[in-house]
Amino acid sequence: MYGERSNGKQHGVVLTKPEVVKAILDLVGYLSDRDLGKVTILEPASGDGAFVLEIIARLHESSVKFEFDFLAALKNVRLFEIDPTLADLLEANIEALLLALGGYPNPIPIIRSDFLQSPDIKVDFVVGNPPYVRHDNIPEELRKMYRQRFSTFRYRSDLYVPFFEKSLRSLTNGGKLGFICANRWLRNQYGRPLRALISQFYSLDKVIDLSQTHPFQEEVIAYPAVTIMTKRKPLPDAEYYELKDLNALAQINESKIQPLAHLSTQEQDWFAELTLHEHKINCRLGGIEEQGFKIGIGVATGCDRVFVRQDFAGQVEVELLLPMIKSTDLKGDQFAWQGHQFLNPFDAKGKLIDLRNFPRAAQYFESNGESLRKRHVARKKPLSWYRTIDRVDSTLVSKPKILLPDISGNSRIFIDFGQYYPHHNLYYIIGRPIEKLQLLAAMLMSTFVRNQLKAVGTKMNGGYPRWQSQNLRKLKLPIIDAVADKRRAELIGAYARNNLSEIDLIVNELLQTLSEDTHQGQLELFQDHQAAQ
Repeated sequence: MYGERSNGKQHGVVLTKPEVVKAILDLVGYLSDRDLGKVTILEPASGDGAFVLEIIARLHESSVKFEFDFLAALKNVRLFEIDPTLADLLEANIEALLLALGGYPNPIPIIRSDFLQSPDIKVDFVVGNPPYVRHDNIPEELRKMYRQRFSTFRYRSDLYVPFFEKSLRSLTNGGKLGFICANRWLRNQYGRPLRALISQFYSLDKVIDLSQTHPFQEEVIAYPAVTIMTKRKPLPDAEYYELKDLNALAQINESKIQPLAHLSTQEQDWFAELTLHEHKINCRLGGIEEQGFKIGIGVATGCDRVFVRQDFAGQVEVELLLPMIKSTDLKGDQFAWQGHQFLNPFDAKGKLIDLRNFPRAAQYFESNGESLRKRHVARKKPLSWYRTIDRVDSTLVSKPKILLPDISGNSRIFIDFGQYYPHHNLYYIIGRPIEKLQLLAAMLMSTFVRNQLKAVGTKMNGGYPRWQSQNLRKLKLPIIDAVADKRRAELIGAYARNNLSEIDLIVNELLQTLSEDTHQGQLELFQDHQAAQ
């Protein structure tokens, strides 16, 4: 419904780890040691059953303890799943569990439609992992309808925002919601209507930041947090936690872990207090993407010998070729492009080209058709057999970008000033002007950052750290926008001279001078930057 991600999976489909599911059910109070016989519970985006299988297991255990009719109580479980393949898998998983529990038939109807378009219902609990779908990936006709139906679907809202609103509206008085979801709504502009709604009518009980953990079944960019809310008069503040270990989730419910902060639940205060708290606990350091940069990885083709060559001349239309930079071009602290070209099968809008308009490319692809059609991406979509695994955004060529080979012995961090498309063994960082990229590159060359990278990532033979996206997102650096002009010039100069000792000296001085008396100015700069974004 919302299109395909670069890894071939659908937008909105990111499955949750079992330990997270159990913790959320504990935190909302759906526990097997209480009588669940008449308790209603809803999962608005059920996937393959991560939440509902645990719900059924707890409901069965409760029925044994409190001697109620298990089959009748199962009808109090409400499930939605819009993806037909996942809905079939969900149904099969439920039936398998019920068979294992005692050969019960399956009385739970799976509503195979859009939860956001369904009639309103009332339940005691709503739990789950709502779909994350960026505004641009939501079909226009649905965007128009959601804007009419949901007061929170404003600006460039992600799809999970109306899922919050409709789920909250579904709660009975005293009912609880427990979601694991991207935390961006707590801070950014499109989250303001949702924050205002919660501030008026619901109690935000807990915010548990999981951005330093891996709560999903795959590696995704989501900045996840668990939020627990109750339909009742709003409380003055919410408990705020930041976890580095998923196992600690269970300890929160057992009161073995104390909150790191109490956040005002007045909408206008959430952003400031969350930002202030992060600065305090991180010694006024920030992550790369928190500072407005974007981390990405180059294109995966599935058949480099066809798509990446140095001798395309005369074989394909020249307008389809993009200059490609590979990790082999960045060796020995030297940036030396070897002339590789990438045959791009997508147009400027990211749509697969029509080969009838490109006869040379059509002949070239067909001459390599046997190899291309064997790939998984081609077997999955036979009509698109000549596409690459990843979609291609040709505008990336002209964007200035930091280039980071996955494994590198370079001490130098290179910047492409807008000439090349990166190969899949290169990570890149974009999103801010050249000066900010140079400052970031300099900090990435520092011993302070290299030591972090070695601590959070795996080291290869020779002791080389890996510049992988999951490691890059864990790094903490001084807030670039808070660095004084003089220090910026010194750092950029040291970067230009490739002087590592000078970079280390400047970065260490920055760390020492990031004291409490400069905090407010940094906070204001950081807020201004986020607002501009």
